[in-house]
Amino acid sequence: MGQADLATPLGRDGGRDDPRIPNGNAPYASLRPRPYDRALHLVCRGLPPLWAALGLPTAAATLRHYLCGSGTPYPLDAGALLALPAVRAAADVQLARWRAQALALGPGVYPADSGWRGITVTRRRSADLWLALRGVQYRLSGTVRVKAGGRTAVTYRFEVHKSWNFDRGESEYGIPFTPFARLHETGLAREFAAAGELDGLTA
Repeated sequence: MGQADLATPLGRDGGRDDPRIPNGNAPYASLRPRPYDRALHLVCRGLPPLWAALGLPTAAATLRHYLCGSGTPYPLDAGALLALPAVRAAADVQLARWRAQALALGPGVYPADSGWRGITVTRRRSADLWLALRGVQYRLSGTVRVKAGGRTAVTYRFEVHKSWNFDRGESEYGIPFTPFARLHETGLAREFAAAGELDGLTA
């Protein structure tokens, strides 16, 4: 059995097609700003320089990008994310699963795709990436070659995606996100997609 015989890529079950996660926020600039919203926006503008000075460059840059209100995509360092132990471990589990499935099929070249899956970025491993992202969606896609004798070679791409926003009604460490979500809803800031990828990886 070869690549053309597979209706579904290896490891695809359980993964999503779309990395975006919807939230319950109102559309951009659909609400009228209140004095409190403008004051919060002003206070938030002081955080990126402070975070940068504290050695939190990604957190500073992503918050600054939110506050500038362009809504344009933001490039993520996929290599830094893949180096996080939790992300690397999740990727290794997927790669091992692909190998096992391909070996069960025998010699051939098989497409593999994890689909989009969520993972939490912990504060303990990287305060900068935790503050900037809190969590990301990741996806592995590529091929597994099974040679005679059961040897395998995997070539894959690692992609990450974050729908960067504050979810209305949620909170962390007792800090409610709704006031920050209102900055998008009132047009004082704007949600954006953050994404990055590494291609040509082998395992």
